[in-house]
Formats: sequence, C-alpha cells, structure tokens
Amino acid sequence: MIQEPVTVSTGQVGSVLIVDDHPLYGDALGAALRNEYPGCRIETAQSLRAALKALDDGFRPDLVMFDLKLPDVRGISGFLSLRERMPDLPILVISSLTSTDVVHALMDKGAAGFLPKDACSDVLRKVVGSIVAGERYVPTAYQKAEDTLPSEGAGTGTKLDELTPQQQKIMRLICSGKANKQIAYELCLAEATVKAHITALLRRLGVQNRTQAAMMMESSLAAGQTTDPDALAFLTH
Repeated sequence: MIQEPVTVSTGQVGSVLIVDDHPLYGDALGAALRNEYPGCRIETAQSLRAALKALDDGFRPDLVMFDLKLPDVRGISGFLSLRERMPDLPILVISSLTSTDVVHALMDKGAAGFLPKDACSDVLRKVVGSIVAGERYVPTAYQKAEDTLPSEGAGTGTKLDELTPQQQKIMRLICSGKANKQIAYELCLAEATVKAHITALLRRLGVQNRTQAAMMMESSLAAGQTTDPDALAFLTH
C-alpha cells in the first residue's frame, strides 16, 4: 500500500468520471470521493467508448479517473484518445499496470497523475484534491531519478525486435487476448505449431508466460524502445 505523505489541497471536486470495467472497484472509488466531497457528481463508464459518449453528451467533469485495461482498448492508447478529445481535462490514471516505463510515458503525454490500484483511500482522496487544484502527482517509487541507472527492462525493445516475423504475429495476437486455437485459425497453423512458437518466443524474451510477454510488449512500446511496426500496432489499435 502507498503510505507516503500527501499535502491536503483546497481543490474542490464537483464532478468525476470514473472509467473502469470493474463495477465493484468503480463503486468503491465513488464512495470514497463522496465521503470526502459531499455532493460530488459521480459518473461511471466501463469502456473507452462509454467514456467518450458521456463527454460527447455534454458531461464536463472536474477530473477523469482512468484505468488502462478496458474491454475495448489496451495500453496507453485509450488514455491518448481521451486526452486528444479533451486536452484540458485532468486525467488521473489508476491502474494495476505499474511498469515505471508506462508511468513515465503517461506523464510525458500529459497525465495529471498516476496511482497504482493498491493505493489506500486516504492517499487517493488527497491526491484527487491536489490534481483538481492544478498539481501533478506520481508516487516516489515511479518518479524519474536525476541519475538514471539502466532499468530492469532495458533492452526489451531489442528482444522484441529480434523475434521472427511469425513470432511477432503471434505476439500481437497474444496481446489482443487470443487463445492458441484462435491464433492457429487466424494464421492457418496447427495448434501444436503455435504452441511451439510461443514456447520459443517466451524463451527468447526471457519470460515465463504469455501475460509477462504482453506486459513486456506494453512497457517497451510505452518507453519507445522498439520500432517494429507489428509491435507498435499494439498500443495504437
């Protein structure tokens, strides 16, 4: 749990749009905000499309609280779409995706702040007030150091670029949530062949499973570490 001190802000929160596909978590966020800001209008959306529709229908919240993993979008592309639609709207990203590279990419692209989903409610309420008052917030653990040492993920872009063309195609389908049978169908391969390719690409990337491979892809793309066109499609589609 994040337990670092946060200065209490005088920023007032009149309305918030919560974009998260888990209703229980969204309800918990709303309850925490109403407790801190009585009368605050809370609107929820469980997809990027629903969030954009709420904005198109005229809702102008003081703040958007945005999860990166939604049914209709993955990675930071959803954040970028929302940012492009409403460039002056502060967006606090709250996500279980806690790669430092992704956090840095979000802040560089104009996010008002980032909180991991395990942040305590007290920190959440105070950070929201600070952001509405015009401040930006990133937990200390995710801030850029003045003297940057090589990160644990350094070189992951090179690893991804070294995948064979077939492995890159399979990697894209893994990132889009396809099962082995679906990948085999789309690429006209035997399922056993797909499994062999996945085993080989996991070994080449130095990861244990498909989820870790997808996370490596997302972190590498957010940090701009790969120029492979197939890989770049992951964050842009």
